[in-house]
Formats: sequence, structure tokens, C-alpha cells
Amino acid sequence: MEINDIIDKAKQNDQKAFNYLLHTFWDQVYGFQLKRIQNENDAEDVTIQTFSRAFDKIKSYNNNYSFSTWLITISKNIHIDIIRKEKHSIKQAISRTNNNEVYNVLDETPSVEDKLITEQNLANLLRDIKKLKPHYQEVIHLRYFQELSYKEISAQLKEPINNIKVKLLRAKKLLSEIIQKS
Repeated sequence: MEINDIIDKAKQNDQKAFNYLLHTFWDQVYGFQLKRIQNENDAEDVTIQTFSRAFDKIKSYNNNYSFSTWLITISKNIHIDIIRKEKHSIKQAISRTNNNEVYNVLDETPSVEDKLITEQNLANLLRDIKKLKPHYQEVIHLRYFQELSYKEISAQLKEPINNIKVKLLRAKKLLSEIIQKS
């Protein structure tokens, strides 16, 4: 089967087509990012985000262009966005003041009110998770409540690790949308 036929199936939300595209192009996108970032975990995260965004926008893909070039372009843009965000983050801010200054350290111990708010937020989160499809609920539960690694989730669900990563990313994105509507 030709790649354009598989892409057309993906445009019709065919899960097998998505899996095929993921497995076919994963190494290329990951390798590209690994050369740029030189950190395996960060390259993997950007690669996951790349496929998630590509699959979300698959209907906008133009068959006149190479699919791998399209993926690499998405991947490059995601990496650029991350770099821009890091430049503006507090983590990147460098103090230009006198090094002899004394800094106040905040007591971040949660108050009774904070604990109550956290419990209410957890209840709301659990309610929102139940609005997801069962396979998304399962992967979120395994990752964040049972704190399993991607490898352990992959073994338990008998699915490739890359599928687990993309499924988890989709689940988080859908959950985010549900929370924003609440």
C-alpha cells in the first residue's frame, strides 16, 4: 500500500493508519530531534508532541509534499516554540543584582485551605477523567495514579511503547479540553 493511501486512511481516523505512520516515521523524527537537542528524553518528548500535532492536523496535510518533510517541519516548529518559552521562563532568568543580597525563602507548606482546595480539585479531576473514553482513562490511571513507567504500561496493555506515549498525550489533550469547558 502506498504512503498516500495510508495517509488518506489516517485522515478518516483509521487507527491502524496512525499506528503505521507512527512506526514508519518515528525514527526519522526522533533522530532529527536528537541531533538538535542532544538529550534523549527531550528529543522523545518533542517527537511525541510532533506526532500528536501531526495527527490532530492530518486533514490539513497536502499530498503534493513529502510526509516526512511535513513531520520534520512540525517537529522543528515545536522545538522552536519550546526554546522561546524557556527564554521567558523564570528558570532562565539570571539575577543581575549583587550576590551579597539576602533572599527571603517562602514557606511553601500547604495550609488547611490549600489542602481543602487540593482535595476539591482532585475530585473535579477524577470527575473529568471519567468523561474520557475508557482506553484514555486507563492510560491516565496507570501513568499518574499507579505511577507506572511507559515501559510498564506498554507491557500491561500489550501495546507498543510509542502507541502508549501518543495515547497518553492525546488523553491529556482531551482532558485539558474537558477541564477548560468545566
